Amino acid sequence: MSHKKNLTLFDFALFGPGIVDAFKKLNPRAQWRNPVMFVVYVGSVLTTLLFFQAIAGAGEASPGFILAIALGLWATVLFANFAESMAEGRSKAQAASLHALKQAITAKKLSTATDRDRWTPISAAQLSKDDILLVEAGDTIPADGEVIEGVASVDESAITGESAPVIRESGGDFSAVTGGTRVLSDWLVLRVSVNPGEAFIDRMIAMVEGAKRQKTPNEIALTILLVALTIVFLLVTATLLPFSLFSVHAAGLGTPVTITVLIALLVCLIPTTIGALLSAIGVAGMSRMMQANVIATSGRAVEAAGDVDVLLLDKTGTITLGNRQAAAFIPAPGITETQLADAAQLASLADETPEGRSIAVLAKQRFNIREREMASLHATFVPFSAQTRMSGIDIHTGNDTRALRKGSAESMKRHVASLGCPYPAEVTLAVEELSRQGSTPLVVVDEGRVMGVVELKDIVKGGIKERFAELRRMGIKTIMITGDNKLTAAAIAAEAGVDDFLAEATPEDKLKLIRRYQAEGRLVAMTGDGTNDAPALAQADVAVAMNSGTQAAKEAGNMVDLDSNPTKLLEIVEIGKQMLMTRGSLTTFSISNDVAKYFAIIPAAFVGTYPQLETLDIMQLNSPSSAIMSAVIFNALIIVALIPLALKGVRYRAIGAAMLLRRNVLIYGLGGILVPFAGIKLIDMALAGLHLI
Repeated sequence: MSHKKNLTLFDFALFGPGIVDAFKKLNPRAQWRNPVMFVVYVGSVLTTLLFFQAIAGAGEASPGFILAIALGLWATVLFANFAESMAEGRSKAQAASLHALKQAITAKKLSTATDRDRWTPISAAQLSKDDILLVEAGDTIPADGEVIEGVASVDESAITGESAPVIRESGGDFSAVTGGTRVLSDWLVLRVSVNPGEAFIDRMIAMVEGAKRQKTPNEIALTILLVALTIVFLLVTATLLPFSLFSVHAAGLGTPVTITVLIALLVCLIPTTIGALLSAIGVAGMSRMMQANVIATSGRAVEAAGDVDVLLLDKTGTITLGNRQAAAFIPAPGITETQLADAAQLASLADETPEGRSIAVLAKQRFNIREREMASLHATFVPFSAQTRMSGIDIHTGNDTRALRKGSAESMKRHVASLGCPYPAEVTLAVEELSRQGSTPLVVVDEGRVMGVVELKDIVKGGIKERFAELRRMGIKTIMITGDNKLTAAAIAAEAGVDDFLAEATPEDKLKLIRRYQAEGRLVAMTGDGTNDAPALAQADVAVAMNSGTQAAKEAGNMVDLDSNPTKLLEIVEIGKQMLMTRGSLTTFSISNDVAKYFAIIPAAFVGTYPQLETLDIMQLNSPSSAIMSAVIFNALIIVALIPLALKGVRYRAIGAAMLLRRNVLIYGLGGILVPFAGIKLIDMALAGLHLI
């Protein structure tokens, strides 16, 4: 059962619970967590009390007007709660299937790792760190751990959503197993690496449930700004009542402003729109990360991803396909390309490595040379060995044997010399040229005769160069990390289009490079899967560990990619930037739309005290009461209108910061000014048409 679930913006399965949760969040303790909306909440309570006072005959205005304002304010609070509930609902729906993985599992506990025949049944909930367990074919792995013995095929679809099984074995970078996954074949002995409640699934559930999400530094900073604006407007509004009373008394005409109108003015002037949607934006950002199959173990990491300006990417599997592929046949003098391809394919018939298979495929594609069965050739496979550094095939025909070999240039040179055959200088030159280009040359020999060279090269992933160009336009520097020599690294870096590279990289080199960029005030992101990556992952601002990697790597990182796809780092950066763009765009819109409210509500509120303010009523609203009611209603409805944008996020565009700022100011700044003028006017016309004013 995969944790991934396709959710629409207003999934009907979430709509009902979202409404219920919106009312549950009316608890004052829940409202206090959002200071801006808490002010609106208090205003709703006060206007409700003023309504009951008006019914009793001691009201400051008509009961109908006060009721309309009170309902508008309560709607504003409920819509803000609904936005947060919808965002949390999407995360909780993703977490629901994860809870299913924490089923009652019986583990097989061993007293020693060497004695697999004696085990004791124990509940998975009673396991503790360093317990030794046996899991066999068909068993569910009861807890996170490290394989210390055995090799097995494991179904991780419950975690990753991918149906293809993976191999887990002791030693190396593929020894970590996750609780809730299932062994398909063979057996494993593993050591539990976590205590109950600290497993990877527990961390996943805690992070995707919005209620447990901690605010990030940028969100805290924005909240402080919104609170400061709210306090300023609160003080300004509070001083308007005595000014109004004094002006009416001094002039001897007009009517003072009412408390109901002042509350409506305050709510319309404080940044309620972004205040209502701020939490939903953050929760939705975590949800989008989860939909990308990435678990962020830190909310700071999601936000930092949006500010990253240096990306460290491993070459193998990230920039290149991961396996060297045959790219060209370079024949020796007197040999045709077809003859070389035929000999190379024969030498690779029993070679099941990706490189060997690619040679056979290239010969078939270029010259339509069909693969042949070894049995029909009466052949014997000669496997690769570290001593000979070559492999090949011996074809038996009667009493004769045809020996075909392929291998490194040095090993084949020694092989040819041992047979007393010549080694063409042209082949030596071809080998040197391919090495300078970053390719791997394989020399093919048929019965002592050098046939030529097969070029193996790291194939750069399609479209990766364009992705790096997008990142460059955003001001992000890309650095390729590889263990290759500098010549090979330079060739691949040039083909991939990265900005820089680190060749012959050691764990110390990676750590030193990250610290150097951080000392310059830059935020660094990197991926890793091995224990040797752990120091660099722990140092990086955004550290994405592969789920297939070691436990040390996953603990050092602040994100875990369940798909174990190193290129996911590019998508993570985009999600982080999208969250920051959404927050900034809606903040711009929220502050801008106050301009229209000034022209709607201030003339209406104070025209009784200062008749000259009527000239500011540029929207020509029907009456002061209608203007105030229209502004309050618009203030509530705009939150609902922006909920889909808060959940989906502002569309990400790979453009520079200056152009992005101009674009957002134009769309959300200018739009935030114009939309309220139209909206308030339409609501005023609707109220007049329905005879509600």
